[in-house]
Amino acid sequence: MSRPARQPDRTEVTGPEQTDVYDVYEPDPHRARGVTVALVHGGFWRERYDRTHLGPLAEALARDGFHVANLEYPRTGMPGGGWPGTATALLATLAAVRADTDLPDPLVLVGHSAGGHLVTWLASEGRVPDLLGAVGLGPVADLTTADRLHLGDDAARAFLGGTPDEVPDAWAAADPARQRSTAPVALVSGEHDDVVPPEVAHAYAATRTDDDAPASTATARGADHVDLIDPEHPAYLLVLAEVEELTLH
Repeated sequence: MSRPARQPDRTEVTGPEQTDVYDVYEPDPHRARGVTVALVHGGFWRERYDRTHLGPLAEALARDGFHVANLEYPRTGMPGGGWPGTATALLATLAAVRADTDLPDPLVLVGHSAGGHLVTWLASEGRVPDLLGAVGLGPVADLTTADRLHLGDDAARAFLGGTPDEVPDAWAAADPARQRSTAPVALVSGEHDDVVPPEVAHAYAATRTDDDAPASTATARGADHVDLIDPEHPAYLLVLAEVEELTLH
């Protein structure tokens, strides 16, 4: 989480809130693949975690030829944060990324932890047209399972404003596992992840039907939750392979 990274090539402000922003990391022009990767950070949707800890991953993906947009969003307790504000703001920032003429149109989403929930949600119900796909890393992709396991000290309840019985409509609207996926989804879990165990990704995959876009799960051997975003851990090669696979479809 504290590994240093270079500064982004530019930062774009998209609105009046401090979270209306994204950082851009550009590849060497000779290695550019013509694909944009939009990163969405985790932290159980809580205010104290922001996009800066994905800087090393953004730098690595740019080094491997991708244009990278590291997105910020409002978290629980912040202006515009919680449900549905977080999702609405993230959609607006992503629209700004799509309108950025210096970023290639082909788009892959990559999200870690709570960001894995958000990118899986974005890959559902046609919310992001022409999306190549989404990669969730240690993703909170199935909110029912996350709640049963009390992940993050019931972080999903704080994010959604209550229990599933208290705010059932919010839980239904926010849970990718209850929605139709319209872009391919690849979920990568760490073998030793005890923050968001692999069973959460498997629970999401089990909800997919023939009407959904393809979904896959993979396990990064020897990896824990944070290793999944560490470009110096062997898990990075699996993450890179999953992103590359989506660009081939």
